[in-house]
This record gives sequence, structure tokens and C-alpha cells, in this order.
Amino acid sequence: MLRFLQNPPEKPLLPKEQIDKTYTRLRLQVFMGIFVGYAGYYLVRKNFALAMPDLIAQGFTKGQLGLAFSFLAIAYGLSKLLMGNVSDRSNARYFMPLGLLLSALVMIAMGWIPFATSAVWIMGVLLFLNGWFQGMGWPPSGRTMVHWFSIKERGTKMAIWNVAHNIGGGLMAPLAILGVELFVDWHAKFYFPGVVALAVAGLIFLLLRATPQSEGLPSVEEWKNDYPEDYDASMEKQYGAREIFTKYIFPNRLLWTIALANAFVYLVRYGISDWAPVYLQEAKGFDFKASGWAYSLYEFAGIPGTLLCGWLSDSVFKGKRAPVSILYMLIVAAAIIVYWQNPAGKPMIDSICLITIGFFIYGPVMLIGVHALDLVPKNAAGTSAGLTGLFGYFLGTALLANVAAGYIIDAYSWNGFFLFMLGACALSILLLAITWKKE
Repeated sequence: MLRFLQNPPEKPLLPKEQIDKTYTRLRLQVFMGIFVGYAGYYLVRKNFALAMPDLIAQGFTKGQLGLAFSFLAIAYGLSKLLMGNVSDRSNARYFMPLGLLLSALVMIAMGWIPFATSAVWIMGVLLFLNGWFQGMGWPPSGRTMVHWFSIKERGTKMAIWNVAHNIGGGLMAPLAILGVELFVDWHAKFYFPGVVALAVAGLIFLLLRATPQSEGLPSVEEWKNDYPEDYDASMEKQYGAREIFTKYIFPNRLLWTIALANAFVYLVRYGISDWAPVYLQEAKGFDFKASGWAYSLYEFAGIPGTLLCGWLSDSVFKGKRAPVSILYMLIVAAAIIVYWQNPAGKPMIDSICLITIGFFIYGPVMLIGVHALDLVPKNAAGTSAGLTGLFGYFLGTALLANVAAGYIIDAYSWNGFFLFMLGACALSILLLAITWKKE
């Protein structure tokens, strides 16, 4: 590993009278770092979805574009697992901004260089690179969270942090619209958000810190006097890559169950959002601006939905993750039916359906992520999150939401697509019910 990426050494403890003040300040600072930073990752993740109508106009089919798009999710799923393992042994202050910097450069290249969007295989390669660099965002964020926030406050803090990707995803479309208007060039959907993301990468570096111990502070469990039931000092040690996989990942059956459930939740999440610009323009008569704003509202709606989900899980269901996730997925299925059956010419109903789906789909996404962090020691958190991400992005997004959905639309029209989405809702509910029994 490059030397500057390595975990920093522990520093001697600060004087007792400085610890509370320093801890409070740095917790807010690192939280803002991972919040703003992860929002920045979403400025350069799904730009391709907004560009697909333009690429279809150039002669590409939905199946071809779905195949190219799948490379982003394949790379992201693999990277989230493998780079998650690297992040468990890395300095988050360098690791996280480096990933965003590289991801932004890829998106800028896709917009500036005409050759980059001239063939399916070229777009696939660039999207693969972007997906790989995107995988350097969630693991260091999750790892930072478990080092700086204790178990009893983590659910609420994770719910707040999780809305960062809704903010980033929601801002991406307005930035793309602004870029197209400023430069009169649809390629600005790629490069204009990319330039903004470069600035965010610098901000991450300024705000983030690796661990409390690297700043002369005790562990957060000691500081908050909030210890998990099975906590011991060994949980603070660094594990080797092999030990993480063989001891905490591979034998963990509940982790594998929620990972599979995550695949179907992600199929719905990205199946609806990635194909929304094409569906709304082809089947419902929306123009680019209208479909872009609908896409943005889908993302922003996830903010209150996620916060409500976290509160329901903690306060109403006493820490159970599955019940509220099942309730949310049932409402998502109902909204998908209305979104599908609503005739063209009623854009308000379509927008309300997208807002409803966005409001409820991100709750299960967040809770599965929290559950994955809770199932392993803190220094294996990045790898645990990476496994659920691998299932969510490789299987749920790449193979199903991008490739399979694209060819289903070509072969069976939008009716086949929506039946596919409803089947995913049913399977996610079944798997979540299994985890409910085991929680």
C-alpha cells in the first residue's frame, strides 16, 4: 500500500481537560467531511442516466446502453468489497478524496473527449473505471462512522449521514441542466458536475481525520461509556485481509442474507431511477428539463423518508431493522403500480409516484447498511459494507437493473420492465422477513 494511504499511528492521549472539547469538535468536523464528501461522489455517479436519451438519439439501443451502464455497477460492487478491505487498513483522510478525484476526472473526460462516447465498449471501459473509483467512497465513510460514533447513537447518525447521497444525487440533475444551458452542449451533463466534484474532493481532505486514537483521543466506546455487549480491547486492533474474510465475513450467514436482500432492493432503487429519464421522455412525453427535475425530486424525497425510517426502527420497532423495511417496500410496490398504469398526459401523478418511491426506497437501503456495520467489529466494517454493496451493485444494479432491464424493455416494452420491478419488491420482502426472524 502507498505510504501516505496507510493508517496513521496512535498519538499519546491529550490532557484530560482537552478531551471532551476536542472530541466534540472533531466529531462534527469528520461527520461533515463524510457527509459532504459522499454527496460529492453522487455528483459524478449516475450522469450517464441523464445522457442516455441523447445517446439513443445517436443510434444506440437501450440494451446497448444498459450493457455499458452495467460496467459501472459491476466495478462499483467489486470495488466496494475489495477497496473496502483496503480502506479498513487505510487513512480515510487520503483514501476518500483520492477516489472522488479520480472519479471526477473520468466524468470530465467522458464529457470533453468525443471519442469517449463513440462506442459501447469505450463507454463501458470508462464507466468501469468510474465505478471502481466510486467504490472508494462508502467504505471509508462507514469506517469513519464506527470509529467516531458509538453503537447507541450510530443508527440515528447513519440515518442523517445516509441522506448525503440523496442530496448529491438530487443536485446532479440541476447541475447537469445548468451545464447544458451554460455550454449549449449535452456533454456538459458529464463534465460540469465533474468540475464541482473536484472542489468537494479538496474539502474532504481538509475535514476528515482517520480515528480518535490518531488524534490523541480514547476510543469512542470509552469516551461515551457505550460498549457493545461483546466489546473487548481486541476490537480496536487492525486485522489482516485474510482474517477479516475468514473470521468475520464468510461464516456470517445473516450478513449473506441481508446482502441478497440488498440486491433486490437495489434492483428497484436503480431500476426506477436509471430508466426514469428514458421512460418519462418516451412513454409520458416529458422533455429533458422535466425528466431531470423529476429525477432530482426522486433523490430529494429520500431524505425525509430515510430519517423517518431510522426513527421508526429505533423508537417504534426497538432496533429491529426488518419490520420497517418490509413496510417501506410494500408502499414502494404500490407506488410502482400507479407509476406504471398512469396514462400519459398526467405528469403530476408521475412526479408524485417518483417522489413516493424515492421517499420509501432509501429507508431499506440505509437500514441494510447499518445492519452490516453492526454485524462485525469496527475494523472489519468496510469489508462488511463492501459485501452488501457487491450484491447490491453487481447483482442488483449491473446484471439486473441495467443489463436485464435494458433487454427486457427492448423485448417486452415497459410492461415487462414494471413486472420485473414488482417481482424484485416481492423477493426483497421475503428475504427481509427471514432476517426479521433472526434479528
